[in-house]
Amino acid sequence: MTASEKQTQLETIDRQIADLCRQRISLNADRAYERHFIGSLNETGDIAMATMQKTLFRTLFGLSHSYTSSRAVTNSTLDKTISDALESTAKIFPDTAVVACQGIEGAYSQIATDKLFANADIMYFRTFDGVFHAVEAGMCRYGVLPIENSSYGSVTQVYDLMKSHKFHIVRAMKLQISHRLLAKPGTKLENIREVYSHNQAIGQCSRFLREHQEIKVNIVANTAVAAQMVAESGRDDIAAISSPDCASLYGLDVMNDRVQNSDHNYTRFIVICKDLEIYPGADKASIMISLGHTPGSLTDLLSRFSALGLNLTKLESRPIEGRDFEFMFYLDVEASIYSEQFVNLLCQLDSEPAEFTFLGCYKEN
Repeated sequence: MTASEKQTQLETIDRQIADLCRQRISLNADRAYERHFIGSLNETGDIAMATMQKTLFRTLFGLSHSYTSSRAVTNSTLDKTISDALESTAKIFPDTAVVACQGIEGAYSQIATDKLFANADIMYFRTFDGVFHAVEAGMCRYGVLPIENSSYGSVTQVYDLMKSHKFHIVRAMKLQISHRLLAKPGTKLENIREVYSHNQAIGQCSRFLREHQEIKVNIVANTAVAAQMVAESGRDDIAAISSPDCASLYGLDVMNDRVQNSDHNYTRFIVICKDLEIYPGADKASIMISLGHTPGSLTDLLSRFSALGLNLTKLESRPIEGRDFEFMFYLDVEASIYSEQFVNLLCQLDSEPAEFTFLGCYKEN
């Protein structure tokens, strides 16, 4: 067979497949039939081929469900909510605002806030929950929260709180983190017996702490709180893992500037607000959705984003309190809110029985 003949044959087969796909996608089927059909593919005897066929048909069935849903959106008002937000939001992200942060002066959240806002009026709260409440109650227009770290993963406390608060994401940024081991002037490294820091910072410096197992680790609410505690203590045998800013802020010496596992250490922060605001340049969206125990439900969901050529940059699952083995999924997707297809997908998800929350569309620096 010549190359030209092979190409002709391939095109003939692919066009037949495309025609059959159109017919199949327009005929939705129940899950019982789909499970039975996929199970029957094992009967071929060729395990590798059966595996590929199962992948193909799971994708096809997912697209069929998506197509049916797209033609049945009847009870979603999300389209208008998004249009209203696009119209009413200012064209420039504000330079000044009252902003809620967890911790105290010198916290990484404060450093992130100062990079996001030229002149922020910061209100500090002891917990992440306090930040959510301050925004939800209208005490602060915005809140800044850490959501994940490049070397230690998600800030699970923040994800868990998302399920119980009403908020929207309006901006995000990645902040380079530079942890230091800080102690009172005159302290010697060999005399340090305890170290204080936030659990994320402890995880990001795990290699150093494994090398110094004689040092007891104490978890506190914030890296800046750790530095303040060391500064105000009467002890010369304790240290804090904190930021360089906290060294000068609380009069501490840098005992070691190479304590974190990686120099390429970044934390992603989100800016939240009560009402939906969508600023120009928004190119990332976030949603939360709870899926049932139906086999293939997550695969179906992901195939709907894949069908539009959308790139998912984050998929996080957290258990729903009070429900046995039910999870809330958090998704970040690279998408334009000006895409009619994407907004239509959001409206589909909003109109379906699963719990769904559109958290916002925003720019990330």
